Amino acid sequence: MKKEKGNAIALLPIGVFLILYLGLGILFEYVMKIPMGFYNVPIVVAFLAAILVACLQNREVSFDRKLEIMAHGVGDKNIITMLLIFLTAGSFVGVVGRSSAESVAYFMLTLIPARFSVAVLFVVACFVSVAMGTSVGTITLLVPIAAAVSSASGFDRAFCVASVMGGAMFGDNLSFISDTTIAACNGQGCEMKDKFRENFWIAFPAALITLVLILILSFQTEIQGHVSQSYHLLQILPYLLVLVGGIIGINVFVVLLTGIVSGAIIMLAGGHITPVDLLTNMGSGVSGMFETCMVAILVAAMCALIREYGGFDALLGWIHKIFRGRKGGQLGMGLLVGTMDIATANNTVAIVMANPIAREMAQEYGITPRKTASLLDTFSCIFQGIIPYGAQMLVAISAVNELGGEISAFQIIPKLFYPMFLLLMSIISIMRSEKTKM
Repeated sequence: MKKEKGNAIALLPIGVFLILYLGLGILFEYVMKIPMGFYNVPIVVAFLAAILVACLQNREVSFDRKLEIMAHGVGDKNIITMLLIFLTAGSFVGVVGRSSAESVAYFMLTLIPARFSVAVLFVVACFVSVAMGTSVGTITLLVPIAAAVSSASGFDRAFCVASVMGGAMFGDNLSFISDTTIAACNGQGCEMKDKFRENFWIAFPAALITLVLILILSFQTEIQGHVSQSYHLLQILPYLLVLVGGIIGINVFVVLLTGIVSGAIIMLAGGHITPVDLLTNMGSGVSGMFETCMVAILVAAMCALIREYGGFDALLGWIHKIFRGRKGGQLGMGLLVGTMDIATANNTVAIVMANPIAREMAQEYGITPRKTASLLDTFSCIFQGIIPYGAQMLVAISAVNELGGEISAFQIIPKLFYPMFLLLMSIISIMRSEKTKM
């Protein structure tokens, strides 16, 4: 039975996961010097070990009862909805493919003078990441273009790469099909359009300030040339349909299906892909979401046991001692998910882990579901966009190195203006917040 008072030892499974994942990640990345070391750690296996520890705890509860508790946690409507959206979003990304995002970049670079190339990279990264719902995918596509812009125009390479990374995190935070948005909204039971509106007035000012700073620095650079490449403008249409449909509040499944159908028609009619390759790409896109789905399932099961044992009650008790009032509760949520992200180097996993704790914090502090979802998504993206061992940073460095260039995380981090301004705007938003009824 659930304990009335908090039971700190019930949080042991989370500690086991963090020690395994973070410890092995540091060992692989920095001791054994394995490229993408953190992403060679089997995160699903780490969560299975944590669940095993949870099952071994509390001998008063039978194993069959523990299975019932976990099944109830996994069977929550929000978890099922999250899984279906993950898979549908993966299918959409598989349909539209790489060339669609590249078309956006080359179209903008062709239209606008070379002096504004870095600003274009940032804006294009914002658009592509919002449309695709993936920061890593955006970085993979646009960092090679950023490297080409640097070589052709004379802009500092780290400046170009950091601008793409900042724009990529903008979309990771705001996109309707981003796994972080899906996880945060379904975990807190709020509409995506409501979370978008809450987030927009934090993310947009940060992006605008970043753009102004990029332009100021751009005018201090001597320009040598520009990048020119062919593009297919019609391929941008599926992104626009998904973006507009999400903003006006159409059901997310309808929006994604519209994007999939329109993307398939355009790609097939234009001769860009064969029907067999299209189906293969859709399958690959869905497969790319399998690990994320499995993590969501395992975290839901683990957290159900931790809640039953009184672990969340203990954690909430500690939080109440440190953070007081509604503003303190919001800051506590931000630090909670930020700490999870530093430990896991994965903002989606951080949100999924923080969701059940944040939901109870929201009830305790009187914070609306839309605000809670916004806080979780925003703070996880802030930390994920800066940590030197995150997938975004490692993919960007790898892409530059593959092109024959050299760059390090510590050259890029000082130029990551967007995550820094996003943190500033988030704190300002919390400080200005007023107490509202649930």
